[in-house]
Amino acid sequence: MSTAQLTIAQQVEALNADKATQMPPDIMGAFVDEIGSLSTRAVPGEVPAPGEPMPDGDLLDVHGEPTTFEQARDGKPAVVVFYRGAWCPYCNLTLRAYQQQVVPALDERGVKLIAINPQKPDGSLTMQETNALTFTVLSDPGSVLMGKLGILTQPGEGVQDASAKLGLDIPGDAADGTWTMPMPTTVVVDAGGTIAWIDVHPVFATRSEPAEIIAAVDALDG
Repeated sequence: MSTAQLTIAQQVEALNADKATQMPPDIMGAFVDEIGSLSTRAVPGEVPAPGEPMPDGDLLDVHGEPTTFEQARDGKPAVVVFYRGAWCPYCNLTLRAYQQQVVPALDERGVKLIAINPQKPDGSLTMQETNALTFTVLSDPGSVLMGKLGILTQPGEGVQDASAKLGLDIPGDAADGTWTMPMPTTVVVDAGGTIAWIDVHPVFATRSEPAEIIAAVDALDG
């Protein structure tokens, strides 16, 4: 079965099984413990509800040119995906799945897909090029837009130490030089700029499924 036929949850399960055979037990244990801790965390209360306006913010495109969410949306309905960075295997897996399973459906419906992350623009470009993404990828350099949505978080010390042991310099790749990153979040915004659907994942290993996103987009006309 090809990855295009698998749900994101199924692909994550396979990824975790592979990581468990390759990653040192102490490092893998740090991520497993973090996932267990996050599984009890609720969606932050400050996250806006459907019917509220989608906030805007100053962003950068993959070449470092300034833009905003509203400019990128260009008056069209949009699916906005907030992800952690090009270093995150779950993010790479997810955006590849969206390219394969969501983009064709959105193109048919005249809806844009926009992915936003806290990295420097070269991190956005890496994500776009590595995964052959045809949709817009933007940087939120001060995590301002993410902050307005109330989805910011930081990994625990165990994961920070484990990431460093893996050779990842996550603060160095971040535009603001910190560990601050978004909870994986998908927002469907209507043509008027109102949030129609928002799906926040406190657990970094889970994501909105393509079928859920497409159903939320179809509900715009309902």
